[in-house]
Amino acid sequence: MSVKIFYDLMSQPARTLVMFVRANKIPHTPCPIAMRKLEHQSEEYAKINPFKKIPAMQDGDFNLTESASILRYLHEKFDCTDHWYPRSLQHRARVNEYVDWQHINIRPYMTKIFLQDVIFPRMTGTPADPADLAPDVEKMEHTLDQFESYFLQDKPFLCGDDISIADLFAVNEVIQVEPTRYDTLEQRPRIKNWVGRVREKLTPELFDDVTKMIIKLKELKKSKL
Repeated sequence: MSVKIFYDLMSQPARTLVMFVRANKIPHTPCPIAMRKLEHQSEEYAKINPFKKIPAMQDGDFNLTESASILRYLHEKFDCTDHWYPRSLQHRARVNEYVDWQHINIRPYMTKIFLQDVIFPRMTGTPADPADLAPDVEKMEHTLDQFESYFLQDKPFLCGDDISIADLFAVNEVIQVEPTRYDTLEQRPRIKNWVGRVREKLTPELFDDVTKMIIKLKELKKSKL
């Protein structure tokens, strides 16, 4: 039976979910939800996700809301390749460690800077004040230092020699700031090379298609420089 995936590709965890189901050829029905039109706030969508957040999944009469829980559920249900979410206790613990860490570390700052420097100025016509962004940029850079030194280190992927769901969550957070004025990846070659490895592992076609909104916003930024 095909599961239904509710998503908006502007959302980092939604992109992660879409990458996972497509990379693993999981039979699914795409159900796009346009956050810019507030479709995730509708009462109809609330029947799927009472929290009115993106993404969500529906498997028959079973609904699931949190992205990490959805990926773990799909991994077990469709018996995906072990490297995505290893059965080895310690390897799985490393994946869980990153997924748990990212929620209150890398994700909040990437999201806030993206909204303040890209989305809000597009909505209001008023550019963001760099001085107002400075405290959050400093926190972002500190978090990226931790990400690079503790999780990535010199490994090909976050949790070892092969890609895992941790890499999918992480890559979608890191590239979220690419459309901003901050050349984050250009200043961090180790992270930039890791992004390239994730892209190649998924295939450039899949990666670029799922991240096309971020790519488009990045190109718009370049055209204004």
